[in-house]
Amino acid sequence: MRTHELVLSWIEKQLSDGHLVLGGRLPAERALAEQLEVSRTSVREAIRILEAMGLVRAGVGSGKDAGTVVIAEPATALGSALRLHVATQHLPVADIVETRVLLESWAVSRAKADAPELNEAARLLDEMDLSAAVDDFLALDVAFHLALAEAAGNAVVSTIMGSLREAIEGYAAALTANLPDWDRTADRLRSEHRAILAAVNDGDGGRAATLVAAHIEGYYREAGLGKAPEETRP
Repeated sequence: MRTHELVLSWIEKQLSDGHLVLGGRLPAERALAEQLEVSRTSVREAIRILEAMGLVRAGVGSGKDAGTVVIAEPATALGSALRLHVATQHLPVADIVETRVLLESWAVSRAKADAPELNEAARLLDEMDLSAAVDDFLALDVAFHLALAEAAGNAVVSTIMGSLREAIEGYAAALTANLPDWDRTADRLRSEHRAILAAVNDGDGGRAATLVAAHIEGYYREAGLGKAPEETRP
């Protein structure tokens, strides 16, 4: 095991044993190096890896923001990794979209009608009605879909959903140039959003799942990002 991996293993055990918690601080770089009998370079490399994974935030200087603090931003880290793998073409965008359909269909079918996230989803739809700029609309669209996913109450699904949407958000924005009439598409998306939310609020999870799948795949086809996922299967 390389020395920086020893540092990572130690931190993982501290987290799993409850000795490190969200908001807690890692020992100072020098102290951690001495404790684990590794170089400060190894400690520094491990902390950089943890930062990239969205597990810590390293502060510099002195005061309340100094030191390395344990945080939780897994969706951002996963999203960055997915974007890079999509760029290598090892992970086809169509497969990512198909996975998103599976997760979102599951999430809306199990969303709790009394979940506060549904109120947030409704507020986002009201904002979307007033949004004319494409970038603003797409940002609100992302937030709306994440709110629906979070209403299911599954933290892992919410995290993966966030990373998947981040991975394809740039492609969705770029592909708006392929749409024959953005205003018409935006109106259709608004209508579909409200139908999905209405089905969730009515407790009709099956209908919500059907609607959200058709909604995602419909935009995918209209934007011209290859064939729809189900059409690529033999």
